[in-house]
Amino acid sequence: QVQLVESGGGLVQAGGSLRLSCAASGRTFSTYAMAWFRQSPGKEREFVAVIRWRGGLMFSSDSVEGRFTISGDNAKNTVYLQMSSLKPEDTGVYYCAVKDGYYSSSYAYRRARYDYWGQGTQVTVSS
Repeated sequence: QVQLVESGGGLVQAGGSLRLSCAASGRTFSTYAMAWFRQSPGKEREFVAVIRWRGGLMFSSDSVEGRFTISGDNAKNTVYLQMSSLKPEDTGVYYCAVKDGYYSSSYAYRRARYDYWGQGTQVTVSS
């Protein structure tokens, strides 16, 4: 049973920063990627950023580029999302996801490509 546990969410003022963490446990992954998605009220869950350990693939969506940074510790099966210059529109539930096995950059935005999901952590940015 794979478990993804997110942490680090909370309430922050616009312009502030937060760091999210996601730890995966329950099995040993081979080649895999870990990603962050977010969902705001009334909107679909959207891709935020992804990191693939093999080959060093790493990128984020245009809406957070330059403000959010994804990083991770492969040995700990843990991924982080450093969020800076937060805006009210960044408010939402942030989910961690894992794609086991082969991962192509074309998968990034496609929720169905991911095999495991966490329960999410709430991020609220006040204006």
